[in-house]
Amino acid sequence: MTNETQRKLCALLREFRDIFYWSYQDMSGLDRDMVQHKLPLKPECLPIKQKLRITKPEVSLKIKDEVEKQFNAGFLAVAKYPQWVANVVLVPKKDGKVRMCVDYRDLNHASPKDDFPLPHIDILVDNTTKFSLF
Repeated sequence: MTNETQRKLCALLREFRDIFYWSYQDMSGLDRDMVQHKLPLKPECLPIKQKLRITKPEVSLKIKDEVEKQFNAGFLAVAKYPQWVANVVLVPKKDGKVRMCVDYRDLNHASPKDDFPLPHIDILVDNTTKFSLF
């Protein structure tokens, strides 16, 4: 990236800095209609409740911390009688932190396939050949 391109990109990011969020607390004012959606499910698929996975105590603490952060920011809510239950999976990052993911494989099997799937990463990478920016 040339210095001029980098300068223009930094100026663009500064101009629109109010649309970027850097923490859960920054996102607490999002309109739920904009970020919430319902999944279509195949009528023949019954809800599945995954059995609780046993985790090490130190992993359980990390999960608890992450859930509390997201709950306090308004991203999560308590569900009294959920029909679908999926386990939390922690994925370690290179910097020593963890990313909280959810095992949605059962839910994915019950969802109809999209007629317009996302492009494969291989195609996207190939399309960037000989370019410095994408």
